[in-house]
Amino acid sequence: MKITKTDGPPKDVLYFDEEYKDDELDLSPQDVEDVAEIFKTPLTGSYNWDYTVADNRIKKLYELGKELNWNGSIDLDWDYNHPKDEPLLGIDEAPYPHEQLDAWKNLTDEEKIEFDRHETAEVLSQFLHGEQGALLVASQIVSCAPTFNAKMYAASQTFDEARHVEVFNRYLQEKVGFHYPINPNLKALLDKILTDERWDLKFIGMQIIIEGLALAAFTNMKLSARDPLLKTLLHYVIRDEARHVTFGINYLEDFVKTLSPEEIEERAQFAYEACVISRDRLINTRAMSKHLKMTDEEAREFQLGNGAMDQFRSFLFSRVMPNLKKIGLLTDSVRPKYEALGILEYENAPSDFEIDWAEITKPLESSEQVKAESDEMLAEIIKAQEAANS
Repeated sequence: MKITKTDGPPKDVLYFDEEYKDDELDLSPQDVEDVAEIFKTPLTGSYNWDYTVADNRIKKLYELGKELNWNGSIDLDWDYNHPKDEPLLGIDEAPYPHEQLDAWKNLTDEEKIEFDRHETAEVLSQFLHGEQGALLVASQIVSCAPTFNAKMYAASQTFDEARHVEVFNRYLQEKVGFHYPINPNLKALLDKILTDERWDLKFIGMQIIIEGLALAAFTNMKLSARDPLLKTLLHYVIRDEARHVTFGINYLEDFVKTLSPEEIEERAQFAYEACVISRDRLINTRAMSKHLKMTDEEAREFQLGNGAMDQFRSFLFSRVMPNLKKIGLLTDSVRPKYEALGILEYENAPSDFEIDWAEITKPLESSEQVKAESDEMLAEIIKAQEAANS
């Protein structure tokens, strides 16, 4: 095995020429080259010597994490191959934002399929990189969280995140054939969370901001996925992420109350800065730049100025703002800043704090059940949009 250390992540799209190998026995040490970027963190760990489970909600979430484990190798139908002449994503009833661009109209049908593959891969690659970040943060929380139940739950979440990295990586390698590099702003946000010495800021940054946004983004892609394998994969990941976000909210609400007003303001500002990065900078432009002959800045401006894309970005925060409010981080000093971003209106949206145990404890659904549930949800969304526009 060779380990190559770099000063940063890859900058180019990584193509996989050979068939994906899921069996490690097929590999020799000479076949493997790991590319590692080193980061340092002043992590302060803690033992817990009383082993007290003080919150039955967290213990129950931990138990569910054990009961509802799924196996990415056998619970997903990897034998399915989506037709090469059909897009991976798309909703027939909804307008496609890129249709207003002459460059997109001028593409052939084959070029539009290729663009679909690249645009989907760019987004899925960010999911993959974000899940690796979540894996690293969860493992840190095992060491530095002060309470026993938080350590136990973070341990179960670490395994969840490893599974998510596995399935996103396999789908990209085996079904798409390439990875896109990490969005530089997502990398900067992950670096900030991973290298901060305060364990609760790791909670806030990952459990509330990044995973809350991911939960909405995964749901949006699940609804538009035409590939049943991708749709089911996303659904299973969403089930895990819902537990993770719920854990973070329930745990942080009690902890934030123990902080001084100055410490709360510091964390409220941290959360706001993470939201700014997430809303205005986590914009993927490379596929558009390559296939629609646009510069990165032109692609970024198109997405920032496009009504449908702007509506989607704002929708993501309907999962974040009520949770920030619930844990006490929508302070008077940051509320005007969120209002300027145009996302304060979501503070009264349904919160993930109230656990729907009936929903969260359901047995693992089949692909057919996932499709039926997704179609029903999509129909309700379209109906609501039509009513709002009438």
